[in-house]
Amino acid sequence: MFTVSLLLVAVAWESYKLAGPADGGSLLGWRVLPRANDRAMPHVWDMVARLADPERRGSDTTVAQVVLSGTWYSLRLVLVGFALGTLVGFGLAVLMARFRLVERGLLPYLVVSQTVPLIALAPLVVAWGGRVSIGGWVWPRWLSASVIGAFLAFFPVAVAALRGLSSASRASLELMESYAATWWQTFRRLRLPSSVPALVPGLRLAASASVVGVVVAEISTGLRGGVGRLIIEYGRQTTSDPAKVYTAVFGAAVLGLMMAGLVGVLDLVLSPHRRAEVAS
Repeated sequence: MFTVSLLLVAVAWESYKLAGPADGGSLLGWRVLPRANDRAMPHVWDMVARLADPERRGSDTTVAQVVLSGTWYSLRLVLVGFALGTLVGFGLAVLMARFRLVERGLLPYLVVSQTVPLIALAPLVVAWGGRVSIGGWVWPRWLSASVIGAFLAFFPVAVAALRGLSSASRASLELMESYAATWWQTFRRLRLPSSVPALVPGLRLAASASVVGVVVAEISTGLRGGVGRLIIEYGRQTTSDPAKVYTAVFGAAVLGLMMAGLVGVLDLVLSPHRRAEVAS
């Protein structure tokens, strides 16, 4: 089905390019139809064929090799950001589930934090991180991009985990109390397993958010080596080579698919702890 969906997207792209207006279309002054010319919408086969071309004239390195290298670099940053965001988000969810006062005081600020524009936040994180030096350890530049990814990833994990940790039935909680279970025992035996069905969708959102955060951070800060930097570099060649910028977009798409696959593996690992569904 994944292959079929890709083919359908390609068919839809080429169909619009064939029938759509070359200069786009406007309605009441608003552009409602994109341009269908070769500069705005290259042919799908031109994008794919561009992957096999040399990255620069006279170079032995192909565009595909550069894009894969950038994707691998960004993937490591995304994994760090996803891990940091998951740890922070789940830790905040545990605090909010344990203390209702913390939930009422902290949750509104978590919501407000997601309204901060990343393009403005990324340079600030780089500037703050450049001043961090603990002992002989100096804040690496790439860590700023991972922190931006974690900033977007922690919120869906925190909200989903809070909902999951609070989903245990009252009867189950009273049963644990009748056994004189401590809060930690109730958390480990009841609340944590009950949170898995709600936590996994939150992890999926966090995985995609961490990809967006890292790519935007790479674009905003000009961090070299990642797929975000390639989007900038290839975007400058849009006039002469419009198909080339889409090769970097392919790399970002592959990056998102890899993170989705990682969460799928986590779902399989956590699936034994899911609550059994009751047949109606």
